[in-house]
Amino acid sequence: MKTHKDLIVWKKGIDLVKSAYECTSRFPQSEQFGLTSQIRRCAVSIPSNIAEGCGRNSDKELIHFLYIALGSASELETQIIISVELGFMPQEQSDNIHQQVNEMVRMISSLIKSIKTRNADLIH
Repeated sequence: MKTHKDLIVWKKGIDLVKSAYECTSRFPQSEQFGLTSQIRRCAVSIPSNIAEGCGRNSDKELIHFLYIALGSASELETQIIISVELGFMPQEQSDNIHQQVNEMVRMISSLIKSIKTRNADLIH
């Protein structure tokens, strides 16, 4: 791996950020510092933590930041549910974001497992 920008999971994270910005652009102005800000920050946090972990040059730290990205994905999912419940987001948009989040979670989890497996092989 050359850099985090070579990772498909990071690229998909960027796509998720764009989706989050697009859907929150239609939220009420009164939510600018509420859910709009929260959703955007959580979405941005996912690829940002992947990048930060890759920049640490340590598998242990990379895994740590990948777990943080998973936490941000869970937060984002919760905020999307709240947005639908409050009528700020149509179900179809919510379904699209949930699909992207689920894909991110699967990919990040697989990356964590792969790194742990690789390190286990190095120890034995």
